Amino acid sequence: EPARELAGFFREFCAQAGGRALIAAESAGRREMLLDILRRQHVTPTPVERWSDFMAGDSPIAITVSPIVTGLLLETPRIALIAEEQLFGERVRQERRRRRPERDPEKIIRDLTDLNPGSPVVHEEYGVGRFLGLETLEVGGLTSEFLLLEYADGDKLYVPVQALDRVSRYTGSPAEMAPLHKLGTDAWQKAKKKAAQRAQDTAAELLDIYSRRAARAGERLSIEDAELRAFESAFRFEETPDQAQAIEQVIEDLRSGRPMDRVVCGDVGFGKTEVALRAAFVAVQAGKQVAVLVPTTLLAQQHYQTFADRFADWPVRVESLSRFRGQKEVAQVLAGLESGQVDIVVGTHRLLQSSVKFNRLGLVIVDEEHRFGVKDKERLKQLRAEVHVLTLTATPIPRTLSMAMGGLRELSLITTPPAARLAIKTFVSQWDGATVREACLRELRRGGQIYYVHNSVQTINKTARALAELVPEARIAVGHGQMRERELEQIMLDFYHQRCNLLVCTTIVESGIDVPSANTIIIDRADKLGLAQLHQLRGRVGRSHHQAYAYLLTPPRNAMTTDAIKRLEAIESLEELGAGFTLATHDLEIRGAGELLGEEQSGQIQEVGYALYMEMLERAVKALKSGKIPQLDEPMHQGPEVELHVPALLPDDYLPDVHLRLVLYKRIAAAATEEELRELQVEMIDRFGLLPQPAKNLFALAHLKQRARELGLRRLDIGPGGGSVTFAPDTRVDPGVLIRYVQQHSRTHRLDGGTKLRFTLDLEKEERRFAVAEELLTALAKPK
Repeated sequence: EPARELAGFFREFCAQAGGRALIAAESAGRREMLLDILRRQHVTPTPVERWSDFMAGDSPIAITVSPIVTGLLLETPRIALIAEEQLFGERVRQERRRRRPERDPEKIIRDLTDLNPGSPVVHEEYGVGRFLGLETLEVGGLTSEFLLLEYADGDKLYVPVQALDRVSRYTGSPAEMAPLHKLGTDAWQKAKKKAAQRAQDTAAELLDIYSRRAARAGERLSIEDAELRAFESAFRFEETPDQAQAIEQVIEDLRSGRPMDRVVCGDVGFGKTEVALRAAFVAVQAGKQVAVLVPTTLLAQQHYQTFADRFADWPVRVESLSRFRGQKEVAQVLAGLESGQVDIVVGTHRLLQSSVKFNRLGLVIVDEEHRFGVKDKERLKQLRAEVHVLTLTATPIPRTLSMAMGGLRELSLITTPPAARLAIKTFVSQWDGATVREACLRELRRGGQIYYVHNSVQTINKTARALAELVPEARIAVGHGQMRERELEQIMLDFYHQRCNLLVCTTIVESGIDVPSANTIIIDRADKLGLAQLHQLRGRVGRSHHQAYAYLLTPPRNAMTTDAIKRLEAIESLEELGAGFTLATHDLEIRGAGELLGEEQSGQIQEVGYALYMEMLERAVKALKSGKIPQLDEPMHQGPEVELHVPALLPDDYLPDVHLRLVLYKRIAAAATEEELRELQVEMIDRFGLLPQPAKNLFALAHLKQRARELGLRRLDIGPGGGSVTFAPDTRVDPGVLIRYVQQHSRTHRLDGGTKLRFTLDLEKEERRFAVAEELLTALAKPK
């Protein structure tokens, strides 16, 4: 509709006293997009390089690339200069430049990134095979590119790039454990059906929690905006765009009248705690109590300090409940919670015990939910139906993600690092005294502090003595979980106040206190730690604007397991800020989904792959939510086939990188809306230059496929002499509209049975085929 109005404006303006118009697009990609939009409305601007070219020419409408944001209108000569921002009402380029990096694990898994020859992939109709590469073949006189997959007994399958939405990377167990299906047998269909059944059971279980929550209206927690602004003003930093959005979403949830169940995902130090503080403030001001649940005593101490500091100027009582408190203090806190005198309590799983009674609990904030045991999670599950729940996590587990994807838990992502934050430089190497000494001295000389993680209590003191000999300049302290609470707390405080500058510790610091001056971490025997653990430990440093370093010390490569090598490669390659999400998906591949999703589902996930299983789960959830029975036998992507017999590919002289071509093919095939497709086209032109004709054809076919899917068509086939349209049984094309269309074009069009429309036309020229396809789909989309 806006495109039609735009075209109408240009026609009208140019018709008046010889008016001429020049459109200024923000980039070459945006220029091509605008040309495409206007051409469909039969308006064809002439591309020009500069203002003088436009003035010297005689075309009524021209288009150029210029960063201007406002236009002008001249009366003599009658000329309109129109900036793209005026057409769309926003600064498109800036919006795109600020766009967050893609961190959605589902997209990472489905995008076929990091795919090497021999990697397992899943084709939803044929099962798990092995990726061999991209092959360019000539079929029927046309050059096309295909994904080549190999199945059992060396059988080959060529998948056209337009159908890549049916292919996903196989994740769920290590690559060497992935199944290899045989083409032409029913083994894959059986495995898929079993997995779909399991997904349906899981969906029903998830929906049980969801319906209990939905049935009970949550309390509306809202406060005066002025109060909230006053609390916000105490935040010493400027919110990042993601952080501001997450805060807005949380406050909106609390005001909505439905029990909130939101997950805020963001890397260590990206500002999740501030989101929790704002939520707690809203709840307390609305007269409710807040419970902040954390996995470790040290973290409870830090959060307690943070909450107490931020609420110091408000009439709010903040308490903590952990091993650091004596019996008498604990009794006082419990009494205060029951009477309602305590507003906010920060504690470990002790908070979930039945002896803890709240007077008016309204909000539970859970930090790193995956660190809690099964019983704790069961208790949380009961709470979830009753009160508002906010979960904070750095590396989300797949169950959390799957619930968010299914719409059962809301998800907020914080992927923008705070201003001036630098990525942590990460090195993986064998233990070497000279390297360790150099790393320590570099940090000490700039007045910083060092964590040395040695995860064995038996040998930790011996390691500390060895370090004292190696780095006599350092003031060394030792901390581990088997110490008495008071002693450990004192050591942590000494380190915080810089009384010592090298802390030899176990992984107890994984979720420890914030020490901005600690900017080097050395992890001994890093091969023995999990990926999420390594990521969390690395996040202990780099909490300020200083460059931070992480040294992962390992034994020789041949003494490590394959999984350990993969983990270390993953963490070394993903040192950029905000990589927690990506690491969660790597963890899934390395460990397999069984450990993360529970043994019941792991068998099915290993059989069909995580991405396909999650898609099945999402479909089952959607069907059950709308009151339908999930159709387990239906193909997942029964998208229409669109064939116009034109070359449609990304030529290798335009984009030589095979890997990048593969990812872009996948993104084009998986684009769900016209807007997504346009943005992708703009991105490609800006990155790689103007699209060659075969690449334009690829985008045009993807656009037609989207339109055909909306109408419920099964196949659209147009060649030089005409073509046909095959309708799906549940087509949305109105029969009356179709019959009238055939009657109006009775010389060239006819119905063939109840499901096919055939037509005979001279369509030798390729552009004419696309025009006819567009006209036909527009005609069929008309209402009665």
